Amino acid sequence: MSHGGDIIRELTTDHREVDELFDQFAAAPSGSERRRELADTLTIELVRHSVAEEEHLYPAVREHVEGGDALADKEIADHARVEELLKALEGKAPDDEGFDRLVATLRTEDTAHVRDEEDNLFVRLQDATHPYILESLGEKVREAKKTAPTRPHPGAPSTPPANKLLAPGLGLVDRARDLVTRRGA
Repeated sequence: MSHGGDIIRELTTDHREVDELFDQFAAAPSGSERRRELADTLTIELVRHSVAEEEHLYPAVREHVEGGDALADKEIADHARVEELLKALEGKAPDDEGFDRLVATLRTEDTAHVRDEEDNLFVRLQDATHPYILESLGEKVREAKKTAPTRPHPGAPSTPPANKLLAPGLGLVDRARDLVTRRGA
């Protein structure tokens, strides 16, 4: 899938890529190392995506969309649940009891979150925001994903300014750990 364009296109592309990773996970043999690799890739993509949304999408929703505070708060709460699931998944081997169940729960949570964003939040943001702003936000999201963490940090702040200050440092540490462990290679 091609990344680029406004924030809605960028994030929708991420959503489709995560859907594909879930499909690959479902097709991989139960208990296999391939499932661990796919769970790691899912974690990396979901964390980077969530951090970018928390840094740029939700502040824009708060600013431009009527009732945006409540919408953003709900989406951030969704992220917190997903992050807890990712943290639990991080410590499990693919042949551990509960590994597949955690991924299934993660997929259910993610699917509901994506549906809500695409059917509600994105539509409302697009209606309330000038295309130039949406394009600018798309570029900011792409940049944020480059330095975002790749591992779940449930205790980290999820709103500006603290998240914008801490995320690049956490991301640097995570990418160093990933390099050493060859996670996500």
